[in-house]
Amino acid sequence: MAAEEVTLSGHIQHHLTNAKMCSTDTGLAFNKACTDSGFWTWHIDTLAWSIGLGLIFLWIFRSAAKKSTLGVPGKFQCFIEMVVEFVGDNVRDTFHGKSKLIAPLALTIFVWIFLMNLMDLIPVDFLPALAGFVGETAFGMDSHDVYMKIVPTTDINMTAALALGVFILMIGYSIKIKGIGGFIKELTLHPFSSNNMALQILLIPFNLLLELIALVSKPFSLALRLFGNLYAGELIFILIGAIGFMQLPLHFVWAVFHILVIVLQAFVFMMLTIVYLSMASSDNH
Repeated sequence: MAAEEVTLSGHIQHHLTNAKMCSTDTGLAFNKACTDSGFWTWHIDTLAWSIGLGLIFLWIFRSAAKKSTLGVPGKFQCFIEMVVEFVGDNVRDTFHGKSKLIAPLALTIFVWIFLMNLMDLIPVDFLPALAGFVGETAFGMDSHDVYMKIVPTTDINMTAALALGVFILMIGYSIKIKGIGGFIKELTLHPFSSNNMALQILLIPFNLLLELIALVSKPFSLALRLFGNLYAGELIFILIGAIGFMQLPLHFVWAVFHILVIVLQAFVFMMLTIVYLSMASSDNH
């Protein structure tokens, strides 16, 4: 019984471990050799899959743009136009400033995150087992020491990087619209204000603390929401995969439900990004 528990635990841990690369005194190292490497450890599976899926997104939409016609569109062009129109409608309804960046940014976020989430529907054992086989046969590695996580959004580093990009844009739009002075005033003179100058000065530390918490919590919640939902979904797929003969019907049932999560989380991240940038671009606090 204990052996089965250890095996199941090891199986789950193996699937939840990223392929790592780091720099050591002897050169580049991978996976277990990076255990104590500190901050500068690269999750190469997250990087490879996210960049690859980003390139697929660019290729799909570039192909659609090159093949677009003024006549009756084909099914592929019609689908791409529906996605673009869907994102454009949400941007027009939500973003109240003026910027040529927001619509392309929203489209990129929605489709890119959707593609990364979509990887969660691939059977959990297929690509990791293939990676282990290649590592064992081509490089003489122990297959248990070869890791491959194929869903980039189940890596907190990826979702945090996406949220950090949104955070930088929020700061940039705030400064662009309000100026540095206006941005500082927004952080220090709200939400508590007073006509009494001395009292207003005393309120500045409290305002600054509250506004900084509100500002930082926005990207923080973006990162954790996307990561938490996809990580939980991946964990359930792993548990289903460990069941045995019943895994295929259960995998199908959970996959059908998980499609809603995949689309919804991409949509929520996109919409919150638009809302946060709209708030940052507003002249009113």
